[in-house]
Amino acid sequence: MFTLPRRTRPVDHAEAHLVDQYTRLVSLAYLVLPASLSRHRRVLLAHGIAQRALPRTGRIRGTRHHERVPQQRGDTGGGQSVGDQLRERVLRAALDCERRPRGWPKRLPPPRTVLTWLPVVWGLRLFPRAGGAEELALGAKLAHVPAATRAAFVLRHLEGLADSKAGALLAAAGVADPRRALRASHRLDATAGASAETLLRSQEFDACSVQTRPTDLLRRRRRFGLLWAVTAVVAVLVVLATALGGDDTEPSAAALPTGAAGPDQLVRVGGDVWADTSRVDFTAWPPRGDRTRDEELLTRALATWAAPPQGTRIAKSPGTTAQAPTGAPQLLYAGEVDGQTVAVFHEGQRLVRYSERDGEAATLDFARADDSDVTTAAAVALTRGGNGTRYLLAPWIAEAERRDLLRPDTPARALEFGKDGITEPAAVPSPGGSCDAWPVLQLRSSDRIVEKHAFLVTDLGGLTPAHLSYTPLPGQGAPARQPREATSTNALTSWATTACRLDEFRDDGVRAVNVWDFAEQDLPERGGQAVWSCARATTWRGPGQVLLQFKARSAGPAPVVGRAAPTAACSRFGQHVLATAQWVAPSGARYLLAAGSRQVTSLKVSGAVDATVQGRTLARRIDSAEVRPKVRARLANGSTLKPVAGTGNIERADG
Repeated sequence: MFTLPRRTRPVDHAEAHLVDQYTRLVSLAYLVLPASLSRHRRVLLAHGIAQRALPRTGRIRGTRHHERVPQQRGDTGGGQSVGDQLRERVLRAALDCERRPRGWPKRLPPPRTVLTWLPVVWGLRLFPRAGGAEELALGAKLAHVPAATRAAFVLRHLEGLADSKAGALLAAAGVADPRRALRASHRLDATAGASAETLLRSQEFDACSVQTRPTDLLRRRRRFGLLWAVTAVVAVLVVLATALGGDDTEPSAAALPTGAAGPDQLVRVGGDVWADTSRVDFTAWPPRGDRTRDEELLTRALATWAAPPQGTRIAKSPGTTAQAPTGAPQLLYAGEVDGQTVAVFHEGQRLVRYSERDGEAATLDFARADDSDVTTAAAVALTRGGNGTRYLLAPWIAEAERRDLLRPDTPARALEFGKDGITEPAAVPSPGGSCDAWPVLQLRSSDRIVEKHAFLVTDLGGLTPAHLSYTPLPGQGAPARQPREATSTNALTSWATTACRLDEFRDDGVRAVNVWDFAEQDLPERGGQAVWSCARATTWRGPGQVLLQFKARSAGPAPVVGRAAPTAACSRFGQHVLATAQWVAPSGARYLLAAGSRQVTSLKVSGAVDATVQGRTLARRIDSAEVRPKVRARLANGSTLKPVAGTGNIERADG
């Protein structure tokens, strides 16, 4: 019997295309979904969105609306291609998860995407494999921008679309201002650079190649067993409360000013959220300490914060306000440490530490904490005393050590800390001292978020220690080097001659300090080699200051030959730098030295000395220290560059 071949429907072509491009569509949805969701939830939701991108072919019951069926492959009509229409549907569904009606709970999707919220997996957690530091940095940046910006960034780099086509898809998916989203996505390019496509295709963002692990089995069993007991206790309490009539008012609650948040309103994050989110910062900290349920303590702390009584000692870092909380803060810690009662809160852009001791007035400390990350949210100083500082470490810190920056060859020593994350007392740098040591913490992140990631932090007087990083000398013909963790031998050696300069950044609200070795120079009269270095301290509020150093063979701190503040120099927004100094050779002859960063092609000296040299370094003999020649550098793009303001001469041949 002869049977006519079945006619292929357009929806069949759409299904074939969806199956063929399934991994890319899932990745697109995963990257656009709100970063506030856990990685487990985003993985499941991304798969649900991609699978529901296939349109229906019939009429939706109860409506007059017909689903649009993608055109067949090879259709050159004016309509969208199959791939574009599927991308549009995926984008629209993912973007809808961030468009919540006013008053709609933040942990639930908006009404029209409730079905997309399925499936649900009980007792099992799914999450992509952890990437490296670059992937974490990109993920953190994407987590802090609107969904439309993330979508534009992903369409340009993961899908390889031109701005015009990406803008058209964004508009079709319901983005109100596609041009603005595209402009914002271009600003993100500075984070990933040319490797954006490679990073987006890494295992960190691959929602189709996931790891699995069970939830806490014992905890789940205990909770199920305790459910009935808790229900019974609540019922008894309700009956008792009703019988008592509610005549008694809790005295501690009465201390809260009108409208202030109470202990029952504090945000409390689950213990494993940090391992299941792409936003690894203070928002992922669970509450720790032995008094997290002490309502009297928390009420006193919140009341003091909302309306500090007379005598309260208040300290705040530069650029931080001491105003009352505008909403419900997140509780990070509450407990007893070294005879003090301490409570630590996080409120959006601020950290707040409340401490009290018997017979003394309470103390409030405020510090900036916006845009923190896995390194700058790694520790909080709980107490400071004669024996050292106790830190509360982030839940993702698996190992802590201490080392001396002035002794790079000395191995790090273990720093003990308990299950609650509190360290034993650790030595801190002495302010204004002789600088015979500079203690730092070397912390290692858990393998659950990133493998083999160790980094350095140091106490500069703030609530959070500053992150230390290092940028090595430019490679021969290689792309610009990026800052990296200061744990390698070269990094520690470079930091050993810079550490004592950190005291100049104390109590200035410093978030991170990077040492960039930007040039190397052979000194005249066989004086050896010197390295020109820029130490940049970046504050939480944005502006930074730089110290330029001349590092020759000598013991002790390298001399400072230039400084500037506030400035963008020596950052990704100020990648070109020129420094000058006068140096005395072993023979007693005086030389003018100059060095520029990797984009410098030539140096010109005018005034008492007149010379032009090709390259990034210059050495010219001068008659006296009073000579002040004018030095300018020419960059590869044809522009000129002035040196950072100098600070004086280098009088010794040994640096």
